[in-house]
Amino acid sequence: MNIFLATFLFLIPIFLLLTRGKRSSKRVPPGSLGIPFVGQSLAFLQAMRANTAEKWLEERIRKYGPISKLSLFGKPTVFIYGQAANKFVFTSDSSTIGYQQNHSFRMILGDRNLFDLSGEDHKRVRGVLVSFLKPESLKQYVGKMDGEVKQHLEMHWQGKQQVQVLPLMKTLTFNIICSLLFGVERGARRDKFVACFQEMIEGMWSVPINLPFTRYRRGLRASATVQNMVKDLICEKRVEVEQKGASPHQDLITCLLGMCKEDNEEAVTENEIVHNVMLVMVAGHDTSSVLMTFMIRFLANEPTVYAAVLQEQEEIAKTKPSGEFLTWEDIAKMKYTWRVAMETLRMVPPAFGNFRKALKDIEYGGYLIPKGWQILWTSPMTHMDNSIFPEPSKFDPSRFENQSSVPPYSFIAFGGGPRICPGYEFARLETLVTIHYLVTQFTWKLCADNSFSRDPTPIPTQGLPIKLVPRKLC
Repeated sequence: MNIFLATFLFLIPIFLLLTRGKRSSKRVPPGSLGIPFVGQSLAFLQAMRANTAEKWLEERIRKYGPISKLSLFGKPTVFIYGQAANKFVFTSDSSTIGYQQNHSFRMILGDRNLFDLSGEDHKRVRGVLVSFLKPESLKQYVGKMDGEVKQHLEMHWQGKQQVQVLPLMKTLTFNIICSLLFGVERGARRDKFVACFQEMIEGMWSVPINLPFTRYRRGLRASATVQNMVKDLICEKRVEVEQKGASPHQDLITCLLGMCKEDNEEAVTENEIVHNVMLVMVAGHDTSSVLMTFMIRFLANEPTVYAAVLQEQEEIAKTKPSGEFLTWEDIAKMKYTWRVAMETLRMVPPAFGNFRKALKDIEYGGYLIPKGWQILWTSPMTHMDNSIFPEPSKFDPSRFENQSSVPPYSFIAFGGGPRICPGYEFARLETLVTIHYLVTQFTWKLCADNSFSRDPTPIPTQGLPIKLVPRKLC
């Protein structure tokens, strides 16, 4: 019996080694997970704010190679980069890789937002959002967006000798979101949304330490307030649709409420509506405001590009009687202006990168990415690769004249593959309407240098102050 027991105990570690070997013959990528829980989060955030995150990652690549491990926002993470890495991330089966936002993002926006869903849940909720954000639906909102832009310029730009562009663009995009997507008009409710919104965003990319006076704690408090406000909106919209006969397509919330399955079950739950409304608020606010801000900066620095944009927009303006809104057909004519926007997104992507989650053990690049680990992808590592975009530091909208000439999965400002950003057309519409009125009504000069930081989106020096001159006075 003793011999049998001894033999059994001797075989246990051998059995464990053999079964572990069957799991994968690969090892995890090189690198260090750093200090428990904090890892490299503080160093990464510091590099983002100093606009040196690309160099920070390049140092990792020189030290560890094209794939390495680290710890960000409390999670073990694998950093991968390059065109092949982008394709791997954006085309992998939903049973292999899922969305994985950092803990702060998920806790503040809610775990039923589109970025944290996978499989059938992702497909279901994405389908509902796309039904509202697709071009066929957006056509009816061009006039309303046109009115919001005109009103914004009258209130904040006209009669001013100098303005700060980024804060004004954030005001504009937030007003457009409130009006077109949620049906919240100007007033006390919209002002309260604004007050909580910024604190919520600041907490999303913070180390998730829930202590008084931390960004994360303030973000959680602001999130709770915003969620309650959105729930109140949902109740009001439900009454408007069910009892007052309001159109189920008057805004995003009514559209979400109106989507039901044939078996009368809700296509989206109330929590999913709340969390995805908040996601759209964040995504639509920051990305478009950053894009338009940096377009204004590049147009000030690139007179030839500015002249071409102005010519295109003036030709459209000449066809519009005074006071008439732009139409979807007008937007379709703004081809060069959108190429300028694409080149702006290439050089200054609003989202530096994002996370995915390994839903099972994955072998990639000769290494094992363990189940549950985060996968970090980044935009600038291909956007500024001179083997993909020659002279990457040169602003050249002609790169996008022929979309087929841009290598697949190299330009990823809107993601790629089946999970490309559903708000792409909304951002395009918002940007082109705004730039149309800016270039036809004003000319401007920069009042600060071209530097910017990331927190986490790009923030130009002093919010990009410009000297403003009405074109009729030029």
